[in-house]
Amino acid sequence: MASSSSKTLMDLFKQPAAKRLKRVSSPSSADNSFSSSLSGEDGGNKDPKNTMLTSEQKSRMEFNKSLAKAKMNLKLCSDKISKLNANGTEKASLVYQLLGDGVGYVKLEELLVEETWLEALPGEFQKPYAKHLCRFVEKEISGGVPIYPPQHLIFNALNTTSFDRVKAVIIGQDPYHGPGQAMGLSFSVPRGVKVPSSLVNIYKELKQDLGCSIPLHGNLEQWALQGVLLLNAVLTVRHHQANSHANKGWEQFTDAVIKTISQKKEGVVFILWGNYAQAKVRLVDETRHHVLKSAHPSGLSANRGFFGCRHFSQTNQLLEKMGIPPIEWQL
Repeated sequence: MASSSSKTLMDLFKQPAAKRLKRVSSPSSADNSFSSSLSGEDGGNKDPKNTMLTSEQKSRMEFNKSLAKAKMNLKLCSDKISKLNANGTEKASLVYQLLGDGVGYVKLEELLVEETWLEALPGEFQKPYAKHLCRFVEKEISGGVPIYPPQHLIFNALNTTSFDRVKAVIIGQDPYHGPGQAMGLSFSVPRGVKVPSSLVNIYKELKQDLGCSIPLHGNLEQWALQGVLLLNAVLTVRHHQANSHANKGWEQFTDAVIKTISQKKEGVVFILWGNYAQAKVRLVDETRHHVLKSAHPSGLSANRGFFGCRHFSQTNQLLEKMGIPPIEWQL
């Protein structure tokens, strides 16, 4: 599981680069080029003007830093599970629990490894509802029915988009419930997996709004790495049973995430598609943040207000007015 997920991040190095993210290099090469420019080693030109970074260079460097951090976080989660298996517990259920001795188990809280979120959500895993959520997940994982996404990707949205980098939030309902689809990011599927109908419509609106070409894949990690938090309200689901993990405690956790963004940040763009997502507006201080609403991009409702919403261009306009670099939506 870990290797396939690692490839999804590595694919970002291989894919055609977006306009603002041309020639995305590895974090180390980016740092080396940055150091060289500051030391005047760029082609031997020591003109002080060359020490000034362009907006494109800054965006590329921030992207590379986010990518490196996301890869590290993914490896930390994967290693926790691999270590458990290496200790001879591969035949046991991977049980998530918040209290107790935890011997032989991976604690749910240990799979959220991004420090900025741990600092922003102090004590969340110690609250009573989290204990009940954990017991439910334990029962589900030990029940013999596959649970999605894979354990190391349950908190992928938070582990990929750090708290300090959040510019926009796109809220989904629960993970895709088919094999190989869910990757812990709302609306996103790994490369090689058929693009779901809702995402097909998202791409159509993106083309109409910004003229972006329609990708052949459904991996939205590049958005997440730029600061678009792709957050599902429910973070796990049972095989082929949509909403099977709803009302078990996940909503309380993700509501806390949204509240924390609202209370501790300013100028975030909340993109709410459909009635379910729009109900979350109660958690957002609209005097501090921006809220964009439309119909859901599903086939049943896309023609009722999603197409033509222009949320991608509107998001960038709002960010630019605040002096925040816009999102390169082209994948």
